[in-house]
Amino acid sequence: MIKPYLEVGQIVGTHGVKGELRLQPWCDSPDFLKKFDTLYFDEEGRRAVKVLSCRPHGNIVLLYLEGISDLNAAIAQRGKVLFIDRADADLPEGSYFISELIGCKVYDADKPDLFYGTLEEVSPTGANDVWHIRAENGKEYLLPAIADVVIETDIANELIKIRPLKGIFDDEN
Repeated sequence: MIKPYLEVGQIVGTHGVKGELRLQPWCDSPDFLKKFDTLYFDEEGRRAVKVLSCRPHGNIVLLYLEGISDLNAAIAQRGKVLFIDRADADLPEGSYFISELIGCKVYDADKPDLFYGTLEEVSPTGANDVWHIRAENGKEYLLPAIADVVIETDIANELIKIRPLKGIFDDEN
């Protein structure tokens, strides 16, 4: 499902004493967040906050946000999730946000009536993501999210068509 505001990370602590925040990013790269001038404290986009500074620091992002200018104000933000406006994100063709993939129904690309299950979770592995598909019988299947397997992704209709590798679904293919 296409969501107008998407989670991009969680504030996990502070950096220094001047209000800088440590954000654990939930995106492919901490650099992705550098292009956003505004972030949001809610998934409806009602609590906007201007980004004064954003810089990757290892696997986290250090942020200065408008209105948070001392250690106490920064500590009060710990645990909060930040969102972006999807309209501000410029994704390459064929790229999707994980939160939009979750809940999509997974069907066979060659046998449209063959329903495999629902995508419940995505695990990054380095080489490629692994999709966790939950079948109607409750069994979980792990599917590599690679071009040879994922044939079509239709987020608007919550539909994914795959051509699974032999053996993934009990050798059904």
